[in-house]
Amino acid sequence: MPKDLAIVGLGAVGANLARRLVASGHSVQLGARRPADLAALIAELGHAARAASPDLACRNAELVFLAVPAHAAVEAVRAAAPPAGAILVDCNNPLLFVDGPIWKPPAEGSTAAQLQAAFPALRVVKAFNHFGAELHADPMLRGGPADAFVAGDDAAARQRVLGLAAAMGFVPRDAGPLRNAAVLENLAVLWIQLALHGGLGREFSFRCEQRPAGEAR
Repeated sequence: MPKDLAIVGLGAVGANLARRLVASGHSVQLGARRPADLAALIAELGHAARAASPDLACRNAELVFLAVPAHAAVEAVRAAAPPAGAILVDCNNPLLFVDGPIWKPPAEGSTAAQLQAAFPALRVVKAFNHFGAELHADPMLRGGPADAFVAGDDAAARQRVLGLAAAMGFVPRDAGPLRNAAVLENLAVLWIQLALHGGLGREFSFRCEQRPAGEAR
């Protein structure tokens, strides 16, 4: 049976991930409790996207993007029930807002670690959480594409997501093991702080830049 890319959570992030995936030549299954609510998005995306309940959307999934509020992440995955061995891409951040964003991780240390502990048969990867929905739709910045940092303990799963990020037009960056998901969640805190309170607005992201070889120090 064919393996699918699925998205659970179709707010701004999930919808723009769907747009970017389809624009990059992929087909995607969209999982929603009320699939009929996605009629406009499906009409926009055309034959490359289908809507279904989360469990049906994820039934044959090789890779599932999870883009829901962090406090609902475990229950959302439980309802979606991806098959054992599937890659679960955690795009979420556990935050509070009190005069700006505050990182509030679960006891496991990050939302990604919480998901891996709850679903050991899945291969959890942290990615696509550290910039706004605008960049999910279009990664191009003035100086080039946005970087996509990817962390996970399963090396093959991490490489799969890095390759997918490249195909979507991002610069893929290997952020190492899943323990670094906490770092990426804090990177999201910094992005929100700068976007909403630091005057940068939402049309920016973090990029790794190297000094040209031989340039004077």
